[in-house]
Amino acid sequence: MEDRWLSVNEIAAYIGITTDSVYRWIESKSMPAHRVGRRWKFRKEEIDEWVKSGGADDRESKEPVTDEPTDGLTDAT
Repeated sequence: MEDRWLSVNEIAAYIGITTDSVYRWIESKSMPAHRVGRRWKFRKEEIDEWVKSGGADDRESKEPVTDEPTDGLTDAT
């Protein structure tokens, strides 16, 4: 098993996001990253666990998903 630190470019390609998203997720979603001098480095295993635990999930900031259609109106009877 290869055990090395990945760069921002490598982790972005691995997850399938842009490098801008990587920097944003470090700040806003507590993406596991390690500062080495001026660079950010990543452990693939930490990123995999973070994704599996829902760290990259965008749904936390949105309304709950339901099976019922919404038309923007509330039922005020």
